[in-house]
Amino acid sequence: MLLSTADLTALFFFIAMWAIHGLAVAGVIGNRVSLSTAMNVQREAWMRTMARRELRMIDTSIMLGLQQGTAFFGSSALIAIGGCFALIGSSDRVLNVLGDLPLSAAANRPVFEIKVMGLILILAYSFFKFGWSYRLFNYCSILIGAVPTHKDEHEHAGETEKAVQRAARMNVLAGKHFNAGLRGIFFSIGYLGWFIGPIVFALTTLFIFAVLLRRQFFSEARKAVLNV
Repeated sequence: MLLSTADLTALFFFIAMWAIHGLAVAGVIGNRVSLSTAMNVQREAWMRTMARRELRMIDTSIMLGLQQGTAFFGSSALIAIGGCFALIGSSDRVLNVLGDLPLSAAANRPVFEIKVMGLILILAYSFFKFGWSYRLFNYCSILIGAVPTHKDEHEHAGETEKAVQRAARMNVLAGKHFNAGLRGIFFSIGYLGWFIGPIVFALTTLFIFAVLLRRQFFSEARKAVLNV
């Protein structure tokens, strides 16, 4: 095996932290409401408010902003993947630079290329998540257009409620995939520590995990949404 025991242990720790964070945000682990969960409630409230508006330019503007943000991160992930392939072509030069860093573990070219391929997989995962999220936001825009207007609500109350629920579920699902892609981007920053060594890899992973955990469960943004 090209990877050492320390490398494999650090890699397992990285995957475990990523999985634990995702489960905690989804509410599978623990009973504290995350920022993402709180925002899902607001997404549903938005769809219900939208249904009572005659003119929905505000809603279409919000959807456009969500789509643009998703497209930006998707494009960034794709550019980063291209950069990783360029990095493989400059392996010898990069290894010389890494060898001069403190705490840097000795690494040969095959090990370095394995690490770069791992980074490519993370970025590709994020890209596909952003791509699917962008598609779902498009679908949500269509579903918003299918919600009956307020003046017709008394005649189609049942149909309006179903249309609102469809739009809300699609919006929440799109946000879920966007958050998953963004989580991959954040953890890819921690993954960069592996190029220095397994100890640094574990420390950067723990740092990213702590930052994301704080933002989801102990941030001022969460307090603002929950009004606490």
